Amino acid sequence: MKNGDLKKYTEKVVAELEKTYPDAHCELIFDSPEKLLVATILSAQCTDERVNMVTPGLFKKYRTLADFAKADFDTLCGEIRSTGFFRNKAKNIIGCASEIMAKHDGKIPQDIDKMVLLPGVGRKTANVILGSGYGITSGIVVDTHVKRLAYRIGLSEQTDPEKIEQELMQIVPKNKWILFSHMLTWHGRRRCAARKPDCTSCEISVLCPKKI
Repeated sequence: MKNGDLKKYTEKVVAELEKTYPDAHCELIFDSPEKLLVATILSAQCTDERVNMVTPGLFKKYRTLADFAKADFDTLCGEIRSTGFFRNKAKNIIGCASEIMAKHDGKIPQDIDKMVLLPGVGRKTANVILGSGYGITSGIVVDTHVKRLAYRIGLSEQTDPEKIEQELMQIVPKNKWILFSHMLTWHGRRRCAARKPDCTSCEISVLCPKKI
């Protein structure tokens, strides 16, 4: 599909998804960008539901990034164990919080180039924080659902998340980048599952090439 045709196709997909998921948003529970940062680090290879079970107690104990920076590693490991890969996540949370306190006056840098230099923060995490935490359009979040659906509905044949993101940024209107990733994630969870997509009831079935 030529780029011009792909853009028109993408606009149709976005329009249909907006009708279906007008309230699409980040499903991690947070009340500040700082807490979203921690929750997003915890969400790596873990469901949002599981993270949302862990964070209420965690955020009651650790109220600020300064608290996380001073956290005891072994204690934090125990507190986040159920999210999986807990040692690496604990290391990243403490390291990220410590670096923000030391190098950024305790404030998350609202710049993607600076954010990706933080421990445990790649483009996906940075885009989540900037988009859902600050409303800053820095890129498109490519999680497992976006990665799967981008191929399945014919938007990208890349397999690397950063390459997928770059291609999506060329065809999705910039003012839709934040919402687009939420809508694809919602569609992946609610309709287009990895093993058994519900194509019969799918709202974009008529448009979709169904590349399973």
